[in-house]
Amino acid sequence: MDKLIIYFSRADENYAVGYIEKGNTEVVAEYVQELTGADIFKVEPLIPYSKDYKTCIEEAKQRVGNAPIKENINDISKYNIIYIMTPIYWGTYAPEIETAIKDLDFSNKTIRIITTHEGSGLGNVVSDIKSITNGNVDDNALAVQGSKVSVSKDIIKEWLNI
Repeated sequence: MDKLIIYFSRADENYAVGYIEKGNTEVVAEYVQELTGADIFKVEPLIPYSKDYKTCIEEAKQRVGNAPIKENINDISKYNIIYIMTPIYWGTYAPEIETAIKDLDFSNKTIRIITTHEGSGLGNVVSDIKSITNGNVDDNALAVQGSKVSVSKDIIKEWLNI
């Protein structure tokens, strides 16, 4: 089966972990790629977020429904499993995730979700992505605490059933 990882991640100042060189969700996405051999697509905002965490989350709130990205994914037809990964912003996915996936055809796809967070768990991500994709979203989503991503590989491997 062909697999694709679609993820959004942000470095700089993160809640509870301070300044980081690589975003927590990116670390998780790389683990999943390594373990599954999936293709990978990083969703990047057209306008970068502030390096300051509090300013960033306020900017994210303003981008809900209008979060332009640098590059779009145009065709996912060859993929059977789509992993969507995002940090939790205001109880749901980063706004750029919606921009990246809203026009894609998820017919006959299995969608698996991973979030990174510092206390929000999955938030409303599963139900919110279900409403966008009309796809087969696996309810067995995974929430990884951002401050623990460096030791999460075994948990991810177990979640992947590998």
